Amino acid sequence: MQEKQEYQVRSTDAVCVNESQLKDKWYSNIKYLIVGISFGFIFVKAEIVSWFRIQEMFRFQSFHMYGVIGSAVIVGMISVWIIKKFKVKSIQGEKIVIQNKTFNKGQIYGALIFGFGWALTGACPGPLFAQIGTGATVVSITLLSAILGTWVYGYFRDKLPH
Repeated sequence: MQEKQEYQVRSTDAVCVNESQLKDKWYSNIKYLIVGISFGFIFVKAEIVSWFRIQEMFRFQSFHMYGVIGSAVIVGMISVWIIKKFKVKSIQGEKIVIQNKTFNKGQIYGALIFGFGWALTGACPGPLFAQIGTGATVVSITLLSAILGTWVYGYFRDKLPH
């Protein structure tokens, strides 16, 4: 059940608003489960969840992961351009609004911490569940750490430098 939510992020950030008025049944989310499982299979087959491939990337020994990431960036750019140019609507027919983002130096620090964590654990938040699904249950520690890190950031966000 979706409700209208509004919350102030920071004085330097835009106000985030969920303007959806949809009140879907719980089973309407099954389509997202199917897409998620499909992506999991694709991640495994493309070796995106491979600890070895991730280490190869950080050691500059292979182009494989750079090619995957670069392809995703290009597809994302084209998709956003199409959404904006043709005013594409969501599956439910709602207008898609992409807000302009402001840059701040905290994004650099966050990216560095993210990259260090990715290199140390061999796991990125995107394929974490696929890695666990392949039997790499040790990645559960990385998942719990990501959840804890998100909570800590949310708790201290207002106290951090802008």
